[in-house]
Amino acid sequence: MRRAHCSLFGTLVAIGVAAGESVVLAQPSPTHDAPGTNAVPPPSGSATPSANPPTTGTASAGDSAPAPAPPAAPAPTTPEKAPAPTSSAKADAKSAEVTRERRPSPIEVDYAQYGIGLGGDINLTSGRICPPGAFTPCILGSGGGLAIRGGYRPSGPWYFGGAYQFSKLDSNNQYRLAIFQQLRGEMRYFLDFGSRVTPYVLWGVGGVWYGNEWGASTGGAMIQGGGGMEFEITRFALVGLDLAYAPVLLAGYTDTTGQKRETGISQFLRLELTVELRTELGRE
Repeated sequence: MRRAHCSLFGTLVAIGVAAGESVVLAQPSPTHDAPGTNAVPPPSGSATPSANPPTTGTASAGDSAPAPAPPAAPAPTTPEKAPAPTSSAKADAKSAEVTRERRPSPIEVDYAQYGIGLGGDINLTSGRICPPGAFTPCILGSGGGLAIRGGYRPSGPWYFGGAYQFSKLDSNNQYRLAIFQQLRGEMRYFLDFGSRVTPYVLWGVGGVWYGNEWGASTGGAMIQGGGGMEFEITRFALVGLDLAYAPVLLAGYTDTTGQKRETGISQFLRLELTVELRTELGRE
């Protein structure tokens, strides 16, 4: 019985000691003692905590190596420049550009030019073909008609061509249909100022014949000189207006009434409205 009590008492003492140690271990150790109290020295074998704990992952200034410098940025590269064109290449390019953009001037191209004209022939004087004191009226008066022409207009200010013209004149009823016909060569010299309206001077020379209907009672020669202007509707279509003085030499003859008509010069003033086309001629 005594032995059982001793073992029970020993067991209780062991349990009490174990419980006291667990309470002591569960209480935190104060880092600073309260004023007026004695500090309890830490148990032997324990390390004293540092006032400034080391920062994780950093080293002291004396022991750490300098941080590596960041890699230098690559220097900007200058793009390679294309080789400068030579003077001959520049000239060729400029010439090609001018050729594309510049339309040739009408006076820089050769043309075949042709058209018609509606004109009036105003008789200034009839001359010896209507002699003074004649017992019949004057057989040669004023009138109008149609001209058909064609020619060559080379590059430059010139025109060379020819024209056939017929006009119905007033014959004071001595002819059923008095027709005055002309076949002449013509020249023009254009004064180009770079606009659509181009003035010119003209002259010509040719032969004439005059009679009833399409016959010839008399004939002769004529010259003319004057001027005019043409208007460019398009590059290939033109209208013009010209005024020319034309003296005509007619041979004498005796008409059907027995009236003698002497050789003389009759003078006309011709006003003509022209409509003409032109076709560009190819060059080698």
